[in-house]
Amino acid sequence: MIDITEPTTEYAPDDIFDIKAELKKLPTKPGVYIMHGPKDEIIYVGKAVNLKNRVRQYFQSDKNKTDKIKKMISLISRFEYIVVDSEMEALVLENNLIKENSPKYNTLLKDDKTYPYIKVTVDEHFPRVFMTRKVLKDKARYFGPYTSGTAVKDTIDLLHKLFRIRSCSRRLPEDTYKERPCLYHHLGQCLGPCNAYVDEEVYHRHVEHVLEFLSGKYDYVKNYLKEKMQTASDSLEFEKAIEYRELLSEIESLSASQKVTQVSMDDRDIIGIGILGNDAVAQCFFIRDGRMIGRESLHLEVDAKDSMGSILSAFISQFYSGTPYIPKELWIQDEPDDRELLENWLTAARGKSVRIVVPKKGDKEKLVEMAVKNADNQLLRDFEKLKREDVRTKGAQEEIRALIGLESLHRIESYDISNISGFNSVGSMVVFTDGKPKTSDYRKFRIKTVSGPDDYASMREVLTRRFIRGLNQDGESFSSLPDLIMMDGGKGQVHIAEEVLGELGLDIPVSGMVKDDGHRTRGLYYRGREMPIDLHSEAFKLITRIQDETHRFAIEYHKSLRSKAQVHSVLDDIKGIGDVRRKALMRYFKSIEAIKGASVEELAEADGMNAAAAESVYEFFHKET
Repeated sequence: MIDITEPTTEYAPDDIFDIKAELKKLPTKPGVYIMHGPKDEIIYVGKAVNLKNRVRQYFQSDKNKTDKIKKMISLISRFEYIVVDSEMEALVLENNLIKENSPKYNTLLKDDKTYPYIKVTVDEHFPRVFMTRKVLKDKARYFGPYTSGTAVKDTIDLLHKLFRIRSCSRRLPEDTYKERPCLYHHLGQCLGPCNAYVDEEVYHRHVEHVLEFLSGKYDYVKNYLKEKMQTASDSLEFEKAIEYRELLSEIESLSASQKVTQVSMDDRDIIGIGILGNDAVAQCFFIRDGRMIGRESLHLEVDAKDSMGSILSAFISQFYSGTPYIPKELWIQDEPDDRELLENWLTAARGKSVRIVVPKKGDKEKLVEMAVKNADNQLLRDFEKLKREDVRTKGAQEEIRALIGLESLHRIESYDISNISGFNSVGSMVVFTDGKPKTSDYRKFRIKTVSGPDDYASMREVLTRRFIRGLNQDGESFSSLPDLIMMDGGKGQVHIAEEVLGELGLDIPVSGMVKDDGHRTRGLYYRGREMPIDLHSEAFKLITRIQDETHRFAIEYHKSLRSKAQVHSVLDDIKGIGDVRRKALMRYFKSIEAIKGASVEELAEADGMNAAAAESVYEFFHKET
């Protein structure tokens, strides 16, 4: 299989890519093809059982092609391909490339989330209960996924109140008696196994009740709380009775929210998709052990002429490549493209059989219809919100493009310098794509060659380093060049940027975000003149957001460097004492003076310390005596 980092076709922007000639070279093997646009950006990624047949279809008759595909084909400047061993590998690679590059002409799942689970470490002597977003192949029990982190935290808080299971990370029984019980024990929310206040067998009975509770079996707990509430009331302990009543109310609320239907459906996801123009919403109901543990609405970018089968196929492959749990069945509204391939891929990922079901009648069909109706309703609710967001982002960027007369505008980069009297000068680079911040491409620069508060020289260094790395294709965020550079300053900063770009042979437009005497943005400096902007326009608001974000990012980086310079412990100078041991020593001894006065044996008693580390600390403080 060809590695993704080794494209099959050598290419440079100045090369002439002969599409007809390259089509003849395509192999008849499975793989993934990558279409590049006029700026060599990736505009489409697809998979194929036979690369030669599939890719050639794009350049044949336009008959039966959608407008979207026709437009995409007109923009193709070149293509490359990656040969794999099977159609399954092609599907996985296609998903990864789509997520990494977000090609304009692919159906894209906009939401990229990880879902919370409740983890019970049943393999430990004294198991813990906590929230996690990773499902590992260990012996723990996982419950989820849940769609709300807040709901998970509330459930875990309830479990601590009910069953008093620990949440700390202490190693038990090894660490028994090493520290005093924590606050949770004093609040009555932990049985205190760290100090042997509870027998292991009794503790495990509490854990069994936790597992039953998380499986939806609430009857035992409800009856128990009713009895305790009645006993407390009879004893005139009304505060305790109220506490039990509130706990009972929380359980009743949780139980009611999870009931969906009497249909037997112990472990499956129900998916319904609604479409409006080029926007779509997928509504997912997560069913575990016959109860709905949550639901999620996910937005997609589609073509209005795409078939439901292709949209469902794209959604399933993208969504389930990013979630750690796959149920044994997916119920959907229509037959997806590549159904057999999807089932085989899901089965391989889960390790057990997975079926894709299209219910045709009865209660099962009604449940899928309910998911579709929810998706339609969500789409209608979000439609105006999405349009407003489009005006605020893409619309605002389009206004800027028209204002300064660019042919196209997708990526904007903005730069700023921050220092205090020249101390720790730093530069910041923020990136906006389609009017939205792309924080993964933000970069920080520590000024290396400039002494003193010289903002122009510092900016020259930052821009030179950034664009040399871009020309060398050094890192994803640097290899993507901007369509427009916005400098946090006026004429001077713009000239510095233009000089750097000229020296490197780059033709990228540069504008300056000009401020008034009150340090507020008032316009753009571009090509030797200031261009006033309507202060109520979306373009002005976007420019202000970019400027504020650039400034914030630089200031935060500068603050972090100042903080790191100021936070230093004498323990950091001792060989063999890192951050973990330093914190352990301070927890154990409470002060530097106590550490100075401790013997080697006493020092070795702190967590993570061994004889060599203890000897090193002792010698450090006693080397002059």
